[in-house]
Amino acid sequence: MTWRSRGAVCAAAALLISFAVATGSVAAGPANGKASAGGTGTALRWTACEGEEQQGFECATAKVPLDYTRPRGRTIDLAVIRHPATAPGRRVGSLFFNPGGPGGAGTVGLPAQYEKFPAELRERYDIVSWDPRGIGQSTAVRCFATAEEGAAWIANVPAFPVGRVEIRDFVASYAELARRCEQRVPELLRHVSTADSARDLDRLRKAVGEQQLSYWGVSYGTFLGATYANLFPSKVGRLVLDGNVDPQAWVNGGSRAVPRLSTFLRLESDLGSADTLQQFLTLCGRATTSNCAFSAGDPAATRAKFTELMRRLAQHPQGSWTYAKTVGEVRGGLYTVHPGWTDTAKLLQTLWEEDTPEEPPTPPGELHYPGFEATYAVLCAESPNPRDPARYVQLDRFSTARAGDLGHWWAWANEPCAPWPARAADRYAGPWNKDTANPVLVVNPTYDPATPYQGGRAMARELADARLLTLDGYGHTALDNPSSCVGRHAVRYFLGGVLPPRGATCEQDTPPFAEPSARTVSPGGS
Repeated sequence: MTWRSRGAVCAAAALLISFAVATGSVAAGPANGKASAGGTGTALRWTACEGEEQQGFECATAKVPLDYTRPRGRTIDLAVIRHPATAPGRRVGSLFFNPGGPGGAGTVGLPAQYEKFPAELRERYDIVSWDPRGIGQSTAVRCFATAEEGAAWIANVPAFPVGRVEIRDFVASYAELARRCEQRVPELLRHVSTADSARDLDRLRKAVGEQQLSYWGVSYGTFLGATYANLFPSKVGRLVLDGNVDPQAWVNGGSRAVPRLSTFLRLESDLGSADTLQQFLTLCGRATTSNCAFSAGDPAATRAKFTELMRRLAQHPQGSWTYAKTVGEVRGGLYTVHPGWTDTAKLLQTLWEEDTPEEPPTPPGELHYPGFEATYAVLCAESPNPRDPARYVQLDRFSTARAGDLGHWWAWANEPCAPWPARAADRYAGPWNKDTANPVLVVNPTYDPATPYQGGRAMARELADARLLTLDGYGHTALDNPSSCVGRHAVRYFLGGVLPPRGATCEQDTPPFAEPSARTVSPGGS
């Protein structure tokens, strides 16, 4: 089960993450083996990773200050992972990857995404990632005594509430979570900001011996990249920001005042999802049922069919498939065109035929407890949101009026921030236009259901020296929705510093609902 299929389990914990967080267990290796250090006190001793999904990868643990204003105080651990360059004789350095979130664990995300990087980058770079502070195998925000307790908690929280009773219970559940987190990890809650993670990243850069940072960040990882670029502008080497968070929207223009809109409505993620859903239904309607199971023969009929199915589920759930659960699944299914769109069409058709879709298998061990608290620990502590739970009822009406069914999901995704007890001790809220040593490459799909295209435009506009590369296509991030054209531009940029021409546009290798004979090309073009 990928993270996208958790839409009916825990709303904001899967907000912007664009990789499969439940692909395998993770374990940082013991502190022995090959060593690398950059003279900062952050030494990395690499050894073979222990996880089944991490074969071919090396793991290490770094120690960094909990509070950078007290560098000699308490330290915390960061779990680090890398895949060595596959052509070591041609190696040029280390390329860092952040898989998004907030809450994405690199020790899971890098193994899941590694083959999606262009082949020439895999040959020439050690590709490195890490679990940011508060997350995964690093010193983590854990608000439950056991994984089983956390899993039981999230199993009873819907993607979003429907009706007065569910709203009451939803609000109470997240108030309980806030109390648990404050009781168990009060100090850590205040030191997991994006700025803290950017400082960690700079230590890791030094630890692997790089003079400047090479980095590919997706989704929330674009905000981390922008923060790094403005905290350490002279250390910017090559940065690709893919599927972009508008930095001004994330920090509410730098204001700490209680905002009118929640974070994801400021980002217009609801509108991005709605626009992408309309494209899904239009393209499905143009396809045959062998390519899109939900097709009704033309776009208008397919859209009407979807509207009727949502109305039907809102009145009468189909087994465990409630309206909220289905909306959550559809929203998540839009993120990756292949196989997400095809699978979503099959799900909708199964529900249309009044059959009950099979539930995805429960992941083994603690994987069904992904540590969702870290999402809120970062998001709620640094991105302002309304503090009155009643405001989210109003936002629900606002978002569904402009974005339809998927607006419910995004309207409630930030409600856990209403009772959140901590504020980041060290957040960075701008300026975003520091002069960087090298230009930044910004990439965004035109129909991105989580970080809409205007986020890419905003990022390119805010940064002092950036070039926007448009992916004329669908899904969340270019890395997850392959384009050999984007891959070629990325290779030229990382290896030669060559930016795409102004106004450059790429297409995806395989369009949605394509005939089986349609060409599929890897991001590296091979």
